[in-house]
Amino acid sequence: MFNKGGMGNLMKQAQMMQENMKRAQTELANVEVEGVASNGLVKVVMTCRNEVKRVSIDDSVMDDKETLEDLVLIAIKDAVSKAEKASEARMSGLMPSGMKLPF
Repeated sequence: MFNKGGMGNLMKQAQMMQENMKRAQTELANVEVEGVASNGLVKVVMTCRNEVKRVSIDDSVMDDKETLEDLVLIAIKDAVSKAEKASEARMSGLMPSGMKLPF
């Protein structure tokens, strides 16, 4: 026979997990990471929701457009990687083992 109490508990647990995930996503929108290139000549600060907040460029790289473009790209990729790692670390505690995050 089917245990209705067990199903109700399972639904409550699923709802709690969903609420915890939403809260974690909201928190991650406020967590900032910094991507750097060339020992800090270019820095990009962004949230874990990939919203760029600040870009800092050292004067010494302003003369070479191609190098500057490359350094900005490197700093952005570094920030995105750090944001992904921070998000995975925060969300991993909320997911059953073996489950992958959809974002």
